Amino acid sequence: MTQKVVIKVAMNGNKSRSKVLKIAVVAPGVQSAGFTGKELDQLEVVGEGIDAAVLTSLLRKNVGPSDLISVGSAEKKEEKKEEKKIEILPASWNSYPYQFSAPHYPIQPYPVEYTNQTDPCSIM
Repeated sequence: MTQKVVIKVAMNGNKSRSKVLKIAVVAPGVQSAGFTGKELDQLEVVGEGIDAAVLTSLLRKNVGPSDLISVGSAEKKEEKKEEKKIEILPASWNSYPYQFSAPHYPIQPYPVEYTNQTDPCSIM
């Protein structure tokens, strides 16, 4: 069974990148190796019978800090993409078509009484 191992390696430049690839390709069982990730700082190794722990420790000793991210099968899984069918429903009005309308009931005026107060203090 083909394995896929992803290791994050701290690299400074092209010299350390070539050093990482040399170490990865020499490891037993490796079929291919390459850089992935957003900043190309992850080493992706594909092969059979790869010892990920030994490879990670070799990279730590020779290059610098490295972390084992994932180990899994390299077989590509065929994902069935289901086509989403969009149904167009006929338009139906649940309420009046106008968003703002006048109320359907008569509005009663609210009685307001104004008193003429000359004294500004209402307590006394």
